[in-house]
Amino acid sequence: MAGKKKSSTKTKTQDKPVSLPPASDDAANGAAPASSSPAPAPQGNFEGPPTKNPTSSYLTGSDPEISGDGTDVIKSDGYLEPHREYFGQRFAHFKRWVRDIELSEGGIEKFSRGYEDFGLHITPAGVRYREWAPGAREASLVGDFNNWDVAANPMARNDYGVWEVVVPNGADGQVAIPHGSHIKVTFVTSNGQRVYRLPAWSRYVTQDLSKSPIYEAVFYNPPQRYKFKHQRVVPSDDLCIYEAHVGISSPEGRVATFKEFTQNVLPMIKDLGYNAVQLMAVMEHAYYASFGYQVTSFFAPSSRYGEPDDLRELLDTAHGMGIAVFLDVVHSHACNNVDDGLNQFDGTDHCYFHEGERGRHELWNSRLFNYGHHE
Repeated sequence: MAGKKKSSTKTKTQDKPVSLPPASDDAANGAAPASSSPAPAPQGNFEGPPTKNPTSSYLTGSDPEISGDGTDVIKSDGYLEPHREYFGQRFAHFKRWVRDIELSEGGIEKFSRGYEDFGLHITPAGVRYREWAPGAREASLVGDFNNWDVAANPMARNDYGVWEVVVPNGADGQVAIPHGSHIKVTFVTSNGQRVYRLPAWSRYVTQDLSKSPIYEAVFYNPPQRYKFKHQRVVPSDDLCIYEAHVGISSPEGRVATFKEFTQNVLPMIKDLGYNAVQLMAVMEHAYYASFGYQVTSFFAPSSRYGEPDDLRELLDTAHGMGIAVFLDVVHSHACNNVDDGLNQFDGTDHCYFHEGERGRHELWNSRLFNYGHHE
């Protein structure tokens, strides 16, 4: 089946005590280590001083206190009582991170919109490219547009390991990088090796199996962009969710597309009375059989199903039907691939992930993010 009904009001109960792991900064749990001593006072967990943001609610004193101590969950499941201290420490750790992000980034909402700042963006001056790669010694943007010349568009680095370059537009104002161009970022690592990577914030990557199984980053800027016609649907308090996988939504033995889902499946979802759809395996993943859980490009919808504008059309059509859309997010681990993933992105083992065994999920053969890093 392509989908199944889910209710936001369902809860699971347990009939025996559970043994919870000690808290840590691992992607698996994201909390401070368990301890019998009081939690340390809030302090910065990022490199460099906090930005003196004049609108920061923490600096103006207008921020409402985050209520509770993280133990309310015990009220609904008494078997969790032995772990009260663990939940309290997790919640205290969460509040410290909220404070840090508020002071340095202007709030979680702004911090979560990094895709508006990093990656490739068209500006009046040219195509601006920004990437975080603190372990690299040199960086440059290469692709079809500059004949893959590593000296043509070198990038400059700031004190926090963020590299940036602007590729100037043409004299006639034409965008510097043509739509459909293949692009990569190339780094010189700390040991002097030159490596080529897909931009971490790529919005469109494609695969040509007749040449290679490795994905290639594509600069996506079609002459006619899809324009949304409908407002985003605010989810109802009484959700009835249809969970679906676009690729297996066809009765035929092949990978279905965004357009086919829009035309054939959305009307059925509407007719069945659902008011929301949850799409799985949307982010690009090299291994199709992973069901989308080994992501290689976190900001690129899978090209197996079509182009990014095809996904926009799907979302817009759903909104026109009054259907809210949820996209599955895989944020605990990433694909182990190096050439078309985030592994060893800047030549180090620990750019986005924990170093060594702590940063590897052996059962999934994937990398575990280090959420103890501010970045």
